[in-house]
Amino acid sequence: MFPQIENLGEKKLIGMRLAMSLADNKTAELWRRFMPRRKEIKNNISNNIISMQVYEPTYFASFNPTKMSVKWATVEVHTFDNVPEGLDTFILPGGLYAVFNYIGLNTDNSIFQYIFGTWFPNSIYDLADRPHFELLGEKHKNNDENSEEEIWIPIQPRKC
Repeated sequence: MFPQIENLGEKKLIGMRLAMSLADNKTAELWRRFMPRRKEIKNNISNNIISMQVYEPTYFASFNPTKMSVKWATVEVHTFDNVPEGLDTFILPGGLYAVFNYIGLNTDNSIFQYIFGTWFPNSIYDLADRPHFELLGEKHKNNDENSEEEIWIPIQPRKC
């Protein structure tokens, strides 16, 4: 599986966030809270939803399932006008991303094992310190082996 390399422009996002670790994964709770509120967000750019992870710069230095990160459930908007109460804004900085088209269960982590264990070591890129996200479009179906999504991993050219 080879990714497309994309130069992403800055995005404005509105949604909810929740701190969690892999050992104490609260993703389902975050989405249960966000999805009923999604319709309150006006001026959406599309019907897509974005699942975003914000990691500390040293998060990937050594694996520890109790390390915390912040996960977001969001939609992209044109402006931050009329942000519903209780929802937050986030500006996703632009930059270079490796985009993997993934088909399968959202609970199958083998795609991330491939990205970080196989693709990165054999690529000309290093991981960049920007948020990671999954773009969940019309073909995304929760808990379905035929579900499709785009996995966006921030990259930068490898330093020699």
